[in-house]
Amino acid sequence: MSAPDASQITESLDNLNLDSNAPAQTEATEASAQGEGDAVADTSASLYVGELNPSVSEAALFEIFSPLGQVSSIRVCRDAVSKKSLGYAYVNYHKHEDGERALDELNYSLIEGRPCRIMWSQRDPALRRNGDGNIFIKNLHPDIDNKALHDTFSAFGRVLSCKVATDEAGNSKGFGFVHYETAEAAEAAIENVNGMSLNDREVYVGKHFSRKDRESYFEELKANFTNVFVKNFGPEYTEDELKNLFSTYGKITSVHFEKDNEGKSKGFGFVNFEAHESAVKAVEELNDKEINGQKIYVGRAQKKRERIEELKKQYESTRLEKLSKYQGVNLFVKNLDDSLTSEQLEEEFKPFGTITSAKVMVDDAGKSKGFGFVCFSTPEEATKAITEMNQRIILGKPLYVALAQRKEVRRSQMEQQIHARNQMRMQNAAAGGMPGQFMPPMFYGQQPGFFPGNGRGGNGPFPPNPQMMMPRGQMPPPQGQWPRAGPNGQPVPMYGMPPMYGGEFQGPNGRQQRGGFPPQRGQKGGPNKARDLAAIIASAPAEQQKRILGEELYPKIVSTGKADEPEAAGKITGMMLDLENQEILALLEDDELFSTHFEDALTAYEDYKKSSEEATEA
Repeated sequence: MSAPDASQITESLDNLNLDSNAPAQTEATEASAQGEGDAVADTSASLYVGELNPSVSEAALFEIFSPLGQVSSIRVCRDAVSKKSLGYAYVNYHKHEDGERALDELNYSLIEGRPCRIMWSQRDPALRRNGDGNIFIKNLHPDIDNKALHDTFSAFGRVLSCKVATDEAGNSKGFGFVHYETAEAAEAAIENVNGMSLNDREVYVGKHFSRKDRESYFEELKANFTNVFVKNFGPEYTEDELKNLFSTYGKITSVHFEKDNEGKSKGFGFVNFEAHESAVKAVEELNDKEINGQKIYVGRAQKKRERIEELKKQYESTRLEKLSKYQGVNLFVKNLDDSLTSEQLEEEFKPFGTITSAKVMVDDAGKSKGFGFVCFSTPEEATKAITEMNQRIILGKPLYVALAQRKEVRRSQMEQQIHARNQMRMQNAAAGGMPGQFMPPMFYGQQPGFFPGNGRGGNGPFPPNPQMMMPRGQMPPPQGQWPRAGPNGQPVPMYGMPPMYGGEFQGPNGRQQRGGFPPQRGQKGGPNKARDLAAIIASAPAEQQKRILGEELYPKIVSTGKADEPEAAGKITGMMLDLENQEILALLEDDELFSTHFEDALTAYEDYKKSSEEATEA
């Protein structure tokens, strides 16, 4: 039969039913009109086509399957959100014999470079889950693919489906499944192929059991084990000695003595008893028995999967135990001087209680990272240490001391901060007389001509705007929007307004003081700059301290190159401003400490942005 041309394909596709919710509505409609007998035939004319390249479309499948008979509908199954192909499709024919022909001629043929796998579509879940004709094959040679497996087992009956399990790279995992139409065909395959050599490998063929049945069978084997694992008996111990040691507890059916390439013992092996009682007795009496100067281990032999699961449980249990043990007693200490050692850190915290551990974290070169941990024996001691040591000056630097938190907890808190700020922004918008209207968020550095670069009185990248000149010490409004009035009539800035402290303010001594600290010519900052900023913060009113710190943080965040968008830089600046003032000062002085906090804040912002986009798409 000749292949149809492009015009014929287009015309035929227009007449096809491509409804994603009903791959075979045409058949169902005809079945209801023709009677129950024809309905069965129509249903069996539906083919499942798997192992498809994601780029395969309905049109490509129609071009391949239509020459073999009249196609009623085609559906490539796709992800509900991304609309990407899931790698399989349904092709429905009007006639059963056309489906038979397609199955015979096209099964395992190449479609866009991949061998497809075709089988009859079974829409009845009960029949799909019926395992009477399903068999399991293992120890397959890597060269045996779906087609080779099908050709081998089709001799025993009609094969409904056949598949070799593969990894993500498409390589065989060494096992597969064959589903026959009848249980008799499955029994014949097991009887004739089990133990045979396929490509020089002896394969195992047996009845396939569901996961639930396998778990039940596995639990039964565990309760009635006969195989025992032995280790730590040393390389000098012989196989005969091992047999003699265990034979006193019952009849042994087999002994596996693990050896290396040179034939020397690896110090472990397996002993299988005939009776479960013998295995139990051997474990009870021989475990921890001393042989050749060391204690041997004897226990029930475990499958690899079971060992891995137990190790995972042990790890998780140990992790939770540590978290519970150190909850409320482990302190995080940062802004440490580079010369401070773990011993000196312990000495500083000793007056507040019994210390179980104290450590300054260092890099690969042994240089201090500027932070560490101190663990006390009781929560009361830890609380006292936080109260007394937080912001205490050690080697000229104020310490930041707080309870240690896991990374995921810190990120979760930062995400909550983002949500809280969004709610605050909306509340401020409503309080400003704009209920029900969307107010675009304002962030640090968003208003050109308004934000002075790095607190240098307008010497930054944005030129000053003459229209926004205000009396010294007052905050200018952002481009026509005025802040709402506070309880006493004072302006209250909305979230995200860029800080500006180039004017003057009244210090605690009643004298007018000027914000900012323009460096002297040739000065590059450093410790003097940090001390100047700390002095300015200490003398500035509380309501202006965060604005001053924010103006220093924002350009530093932008300079990382990872948050160059105004929204990202603004929100991350806001998150980091939630830290204590002394901690922010430490961040501005210590680049490594700043980087640690910045990465946490950036991750939290990206997670929040991703969840917001997903919520919008949904």
